[in-house]
Amino acid sequence: MYHVYTEKDENEFSKTLVGEFTDYDKAVERAKKAIENKENYIWIIEQTDGHVNNYGELISSVVARSDDE
Repeated sequence: MYHVYTEKDENEFSKTLVGEFTDYDKAVERAKKAIENKENYIWIIEQTDGHVNNYGELISSVVARSDDE
């Protein structure tokens, strides 16, 4: 499962969930569309397999960021 987020000015507190996708290509497409015509926004795609840590939080890893392109 891929989670797509947007973030303004690389401020973690502005991180907003855009959607959840099972297909990576669709996630990238939606991420790019989410920040179209928005200044100072980046998109982040995180992947999770449904496992949680001891606190019940989903374990995820960043697989792509728009500022890494």
